[in-house]
Amino acid sequence: MPNTIRVDHIDLDRFCRDALRACGADAATQAATTNSIMHGSIHGVDSHGVRLLPHYIAVFENGRLNKTPNLQFSKVKSGTGVLDADNAQGARAMYAAMDHAMDLARDAGIAGVAVQNSSHFGPAGAYAIHATRAGMIGLAFGNSDAFVRLHDGAERFHGTNPISMAVPTGGENPWLLDMATSSVPVNRVQLYASLGVNLPDDVASDADGINTNDPNKAAMMAPVGGAFGFKGAALGGVAEIFSAVLSDMRLSPEIADMGDLTITKPREMGAFVMAIDPDGFVGRIVARAVMDRYLTQLRGSKPVAGKTVMAPGDREWAEAEQRRLRGVPLDPVTIDGFYDLCDRYDLAFPKITER
Repeated sequence: MPNTIRVDHIDLDRFCRDALRACGADAATQAATTNSIMHGSIHGVDSHGVRLLPHYIAVFENGRLNKTPNLQFSKVKSGTGVLDADNAQGARAMYAAMDHAMDLARDAGIAGVAVQNSSHFGPAGAYAIHATRAGMIGLAFGNSDAFVRLHDGAERFHGTNPISMAVPTGGENPWLLDMATSSVPVNRVQLYASLGVNLPDDVASDADGINTNDPNKAAMMAPVGGAFGFKGAALGGVAEIFSAVLSDMRLSPEIADMGDLTITKPREMGAFVMAIDPDGFVGRIVARAVMDRYLTQLRGSKPVAGKTVMAPGDREWAEAEQRRLRGVPLDPVTIDGFYDLCDRYDLAFPKITER
């Protein structure tokens, strides 16, 4: 990443917690928010990493997010429930929802929890992985304010609407899918603009629906799939159904703009998590053995010359190893935002490891 510095990942975690504590967020919110954005930054999902911290602080301060939410869970059936997040920061809601889903799945085998009155939750993979730490398969879905056109469309309709799934293996790291159903996330467009880097072809459109490589002219995103974007648009609909229909929350076109800090009213967003306990099927030992056999065959598949075949998540584990050694890169806009937080709350900037 050009125009960046790197900071120590442990001290970066400290800085995030200190800033959230200084703005008045309760202990559970400090932990959940930090764990979520650090997951993004450690694993190379910079668009959903610590660059979001100044934004989250801003919406805590303007009242859009509840610094001390009172989450309320209602079990509906043996494997279903609804969590009212009381306008919490999204990570606070999602970790709690997955905890409830896992509790239900220990009895039911499969359990889903719909989340109400939540907000932007950052990297969906953080919550899917949370289930694997208890030996379960985790899935997470979300919608967001409209920023993605439909296939052959020329106006914003869906949000970036992420889908994530994580599966335990016999090794340290799970199989991990964590994807936006847009060509790239909105936050990546903002990151590219901060770095002065052009977008790839066919991922963003201007206000007339015409493709552009300039991140500063991107008015909407394309659905994933390029010429076959109808598939990405349909996947965006899958996330929309789980997130808004099953929670009775706002559809993407109805959600207030995340970036408009003049809006102080909660965004009334929904989300959805699912936990699957392999013990409800063939058992955890058998399921992990089959996953390991699958991954061995996948990684052993013949690659194109000069390339490497990777399983979903492999890139993230390799990037995490490097970032723990070298530090986490911060882009210029994030650096400025962090220094503003240092001035406002009398905080120490994270330890710089590389310039």
